[in-house]
Order: sequence, then structure tokens, then C-alpha cells
Amino acid sequence: MALSALIIFAMVDRPAFCQSTVAPPLSLAHAHNDYAHTRPLLDALDHGFTSVEADIYLVDGELWVAHSQDELKPERTLQSLYLNPLRKRVQQNNGSVHGTNDPFYLLIDIKSAAEPTYAALAKTLARYPEMISVVRDGQLQRKAINVIVSGNRPFELMTAESVRYAGVDGRLSDLDSPLPSHLMPLISDNWRKHFRWNGKGTISTEDQQKLDQTIASAHAQGRRVRFWATPDTTAMWRVLHDSGVDMINTDDLAGLETFLRQAGKDR
Repeated sequence: MALSALIIFAMVDRPAFCQSTVAPPLSLAHAHNDYAHTRPLLDALDHGFTSVEADIYLVDGELWVAHSQDELKPERTLQSLYLNPLRKRVQQNNGSVHGTNDPFYLLIDIKSAAEPTYAALAKTLARYPEMISVVRDGQLQRKAINVIVSGNRPFELMTAESVRYAGVDGRLSDLDSPLPSHLMPLISDNWRKHFRWNGKGTISTEDQQKLDQTIASAHAQGRRVRFWATPDTTAMWRVLHDSGVDMINTDDLAGLETFLRQAGKDR
């Protein structure tokens, strides 16, 4: 066989996984309003993100993804943009999103009425039992994907469930909540409502102390911490990273990825 033919044969016969490089997962990276990117979910995964956010509305019994009602489109559903691609990814990666033991978070922000939207969401999530973490009678069974409900949150409905495929997103006012961490695994809030620093220059001592206290309180209860409305600046990312924030919120996927990889100690 001629040398040129051997080269062509080797290129065709090479396994698909050898033809691309997968970005190592970034445990702190959260894609805020992920659906606004050119390729929802997929862009975030390509940058190594381990957490994405989708806003949903209940429309004629289906869950449509959009930031506002005037942006709703029937082809952009929670299942088509997120749950089905994640299922395919988990199947390809032997039970995980990134092919590692890193947990993955799907933050679902309910924009329409809390109770009926969540009822539809709960039924939808139950169709993916092989990949979504579930709580049965107070016992957490971890799977590849952890769903957290934010926005319009039906606390009473979720608390009463004996089988639950999602946790609820708390606020800073919930730091002393008696709810178990499997029901409220995350504390999120608007940065601008609680801190004066705008991500430029140096954070004040007062703001840093408040941030440290917030994180310590949440972590003592087994809860993660996230802030939204944080400026996408290196100074802000550095403070959040060094202070122990668990999810760094961003719209700048490439920028945050570069920062975290250069930081060299993504937790």
C-alpha cells in the first residue's frame, strides 16, 4: 500500500474522541442567562462551565425558555435546549456531564406563576431520573445534574413533596433558615442590594467583611453562594474567587474561563 494511502486510512480510522480537546470543567463558573448565547448550553460546556441558568414560562402546558414574554418561541423549550442535550451528553460521558466527577447545576428561574409552572416542571424532570439528583423521603440521591429552582419559588409546594427533583434557591434573608441543605442548597442574591463596591479598584473593608460573614454562614449550613448583578470585571472575579463564592455569575463566558484558568486554583 502506498504511503499516501496509509496516511489517509489512519486519519479515517482514528477514534472520534482523539480529534478534539475537551476543556477541563470549572467548578466555579456559572452562565447567567445562558439561553442568550448563540448556542445555549453548548457554548457554556465548551468553556468548561459547570452551571447554567435558564428562565422559563409555562405556555399551554409546556416550559418555554426566554427572558421576557415577548421573546417566547415554541421551539425554545426547556427540554429541547437543556434537558435533552444534557441527557445525550451524560449518556456519552458514562453518567456525567464533563466526563468527570464534577457536579453540574441547572438553575431554573421561574418567570410565570410559581405553583402551576413548578408542577409542570416537576413532571418534566421526573422523565429524566437517570441523570437528575432526587430527594426521596428526605434522602438525597446524587446524579449527574442538580436542578435548583429560582425566581418565583413555590416553597410550600416543594417542601411538601416526598419525591423531589429540585432544590430551591434561597436569599440572604434565608441564611438562618431551618430548611435542610438538600431543599435549599444555594443562597443567591442581588450584589447591588447588599454591597456598595462596583467591581472597580479595591473592595472596602466593610463590604469584604460582610461578604466573608455571608459565605461563612452559608457554608456552615452546607449551602453554596452565588450573586447576580455582579460586574464582569477581573477585580470582581478575583474578590469572589478568593472569598470562597461557589458560583461566579457571568455573561462573559470566555473572559471568566480565561480568568479561572489563569487563577490556577479553581476549587
